[in-house]
Amino acid sequence: MTPFTLDPEKSRLLLIDMQARLLPVISDAERMMGNLKILLEACSVTKTPVVYTEHYPKGLGGLPDDLKDAMPEGSKRFEKIHFSCCREPGFTELLRPEGRRQVVVSGIESHICVLGTVMDLLSDGFDVALVSDACSSRKQVHHEEALRAVSAAGGLVVPTETIVYQLLQKAGTEQFRSMLPFFRN
Repeated sequence: MTPFTLDPEKSRLLLIDMQARLLPVISDAERMMGNLKILLEACSVTKTPVVYTEHYPKGLGGLPDDLKDAMPEGSKRFEKIHFSCCREPGFTELLRPEGRRQVVVSGIESHICVLGTVMDLLSDGFDVALVSDACSSRKQVHHEEALRAVSAAGGLVVPTETIVYQLLQKAGTEQFRSMLPFFRN
């Protein structure tokens, strides 16, 4: 991995398959959802674009209402049936505009759709940061194995707080002050 620090002008958030019908069986879903909302707020204040996928929504439904409500204006939805988002026609082209080669990834399940997508993004030359506490699987051990695999493959694996502070870049700004309440506890 070539070392990198996230830049809101070079980054985008990819939220994979956070569908309401899947959440009840996901390990530590409540913590994950809280972190996703923090990420979405950070994207909103830093103007970092968001792309979110829905895997076979006819069968699995869409995003839960609270995530829909938290989506920054202009977020783009992408429907898929492939496990790796990158295998779906048109997906990689959706990520390329505006010279944004840094992709912050979160979602479910870590060891299936998230891992497959991250591996394909890395193979395609994207810088990938996987948000360790904003993704999960049905079994915690599968989630942990996926985190190790991403790290070994050259992805950056870090918690929500690291992502947010890298996107904010510095203290003393209105953006920084607006995000402080999320990290005071």
